Amino acid sequence: MGPQLGRTVHVVIVSMPVSHHHHRHPFHSILPVQMTLWPTLVVGHPWRITETGDQQLLLKLNLTLIVWIIVVICADYFVFGFVVRYTAAREREKAQKRLEAAASRTVSPMPKGKKGSNPQPKTPVRSGAATPSRGVDQRALDISALNLTEKEEKPQIIEEPPKISFAREKLLEEAKKALDAEGRNNKKNVSLVVIGHVDAGKSTLMGRLLYELGRLDEKTRIANERGSNKAGKGSFSWAWSLDGTTEERERGITMDIALQSMVTPHRQITILDAPGHKDFIPNMISGASQADCALLVVDATTGEFEAGFNRGGQTREHILLVRSLGVSQVIVAVNKLDQTNWDKSRYDEICDFLRPFLTQSGYHSSKTKFVPVSAMQGVNLATREGDDGKVLRSWYDGPSLVDCLDQLEPPTRDIYAPLRIPISNVFKGQGSGVAVSGRLCGGVVQVGDRLRVLPGDETAIVKTIDFEEENVSWAIAGSNVTIYLTAIDPVHLNIGSVLCYPNELVPLATIFTARVIVFDIQIPITTGTSVELFHHSRDVPATIANLIATIDRATGDIVKKKPRVLTKGISAEVQLSLRTTSLSGPSVVRPIPLEPFSVNKDMGRILLRRGGETIGAGIVLEIFG
Repeated sequence: MGPQLGRTVHVVIVSMPVSHHHHRHPFHSILPVQMTLWPTLVVGHPWRITETGDQQLLLKLNLTLIVWIIVVICADYFVFGFVVRYTAAREREKAQKRLEAAASRTVSPMPKGKKGSNPQPKTPVRSGAATPSRGVDQRALDISALNLTEKEEKPQIIEEPPKISFAREKLLEEAKKALDAEGRNNKKNVSLVVIGHVDAGKSTLMGRLLYELGRLDEKTRIANERGSNKAGKGSFSWAWSLDGTTEERERGITMDIALQSMVTPHRQITILDAPGHKDFIPNMISGASQADCALLVVDATTGEFEAGFNRGGQTREHILLVRSLGVSQVIVAVNKLDQTNWDKSRYDEICDFLRPFLTQSGYHSSKTKFVPVSAMQGVNLATREGDDGKVLRSWYDGPSLVDCLDQLEPPTRDIYAPLRIPISNVFKGQGSGVAVSGRLCGGVVQVGDRLRVLPGDETAIVKTIDFEEENVSWAIAGSNVTIYLTAIDPVHLNIGSVLCYPNELVPLATIFTARVIVFDIQIPITTGTSVELFHHSRDVPATIANLIATIDRATGDIVKKKPRVLTKGISAEVQLSLRTTSLSGPSVVRPIPLEPFSVNKDMGRILLRRGGETIGAGIVLEIFG
């Protein structure tokens, strides 16, 4: 045949696919190699190539290229296979160790052999072996190497519920003995809420008082002083003893209730430091509902007292709120008198201004006391000795703040009433339990009691009880306690829920009647007015469904039936109905735990707010649904 230029010859190299551990090399397929040869080629078997001219060198180069491609493919195959085998061996080795470790944890130890027994010797485990030991499931090793085995669940330790120490009758006898002993010899327990306008110095006053009474050690005081100076708020160093959160310290205001305790010669006092800013009135209400007495702190500097007492200030509103929640004793601490050079006329002016308002608000003059103090200098808190109190001693010889606190009288504790514990806070307890805090509004509770959570169908068991930072076996009405619960999911515990005994359930209400007193409001109250209802630590939306009658505040007689509007200062009987809180879906009104005031005074008090302003307060008369 004559020479033909441009003839294309396809040389096909066939490679058989090789399977190794189910891995296939990407080049294990038919590989076409295309060459363009200028001369005429005759391909036979064995290959015989005939050509003309000087193109033999080109043909050799092409054939050499084919050989090198084959060599590279083979080398790549062997390297890839080695890596796969090595990796699989390492994974099997790890899987084997993991299975053996799991077996050693789950299998109980062999009992000691009896006399004459022939125990089997242990087989040593060879580390670094590429091939797994015989007797081990290969499939289990492969699954374990791919981390597909189920995770080993740790067995849950089921705690035994604590046992009840006393029967109900015996517990009431012990509580009665404790109350009698408290009245004779021991210190009486009193809870005190600290109220007042923002920046009146409430937290600073209580922090300095804790230091004067030895409740705040020197190390903590120095740490608070350094921290406040570093943050550029050196004047808030005493307040840092109660304002513990980062946001409170950065903003320089109290935002939530701070709980502390202190001891005077005759009283064990639980301090509830309430926020003074109007944005945190709900938190203030939560603290005031747990208190027996109140400490009102006012700023004596010119203009500051007036700003707190005038409309929009919190001094006036706080006084009305705590009285509406059942607090009948108040101590007025006239603070920052050192900034007025201990001016007696300024002190008398403030006292004369507040006395008639306190009497009008329902406080008896015998249960109202005034005391001049300086929180920053510590004058007249516990003593008024030293140069700072020299001017004060020249015109004031009355009691100090500690002396006034030591004379507070706790209200009567009703231990025979059904148990009622409104929850004011929920937090994680020790171990797997959950803790709740609140004040007992009646009854007695002890470790081991099974309690019902309302609203809801859940029950819990009392694990431990903490009172005044001490672990106790039982607690009585009027105590501010922290209760650690078990046998309940924390999701079923909410702020505002009430704990009670399963056989003495608290009623749940969506519609009820109440007798309310209308505060100083600008817009009258009419039928259909939307309000925010506050009951202990719970606040829910509600509607004044009906204006039943206006009542004479002195005699309680009906003045007018079915009035059209309610204006400031009027006492009236109204019907309230709760509203739903959901914006979409079915409209379901959730009931709240309430009781008539005649049954339980603490559970029968309510507050009404509208537009960030307290418009009224009252007591529950009757529950309908």
